[in-house]
Amino acid sequence: MTGIGRVLVVLYAIMALAATGRSFVQIVREFDAAPLAYALSAASAVVYIVATLALIFSASRIWYVIAWVAISFELVGVLVVGTLSIVLPALFDHPTVWSWFGAGYVWIPLVLPFLGLWWLVTHRDRETVAAVPAEERSSW
Repeated sequence: MTGIGRVLVVLYAIMALAATGRSFVQIVREFDAAPLAYALSAASAVVYIVATLALIFSASRIWYVIAWVAISFELVGVLVVGTLSIVLPALFDHPTVWSWFGAGYVWIPLVLPFLGLWWLVTHRDRETVAAVPAEERSSW
């Protein structure tokens, strides 16, 4: 993995650390105050950890699929939680990583899944073609 792939892995790792730290502190200190928000922070931490690992090992078919699932889940989570935090702000009096589309993290949670999905789309074809022996490739 080179170039933008490495940058994505680093960004996902940073988000994994940030979300894990945030959710740990929130859950330990005041889980009773906002269980939904803090559970969502913990869920986002797990998603970022899985996405980081999946991007690192995405040359493997199973990890490539896991990357797609994790990053797609992340995108849906950011969009749903971001929208709900604007439309129903009472649900998120205590912010999560994905509240307000990740405004607390400079909107990186909103941009990152688009970049991750773009990277998966643009880099899988080359790896798939390279992995298939020449005699098995179709001439179409």
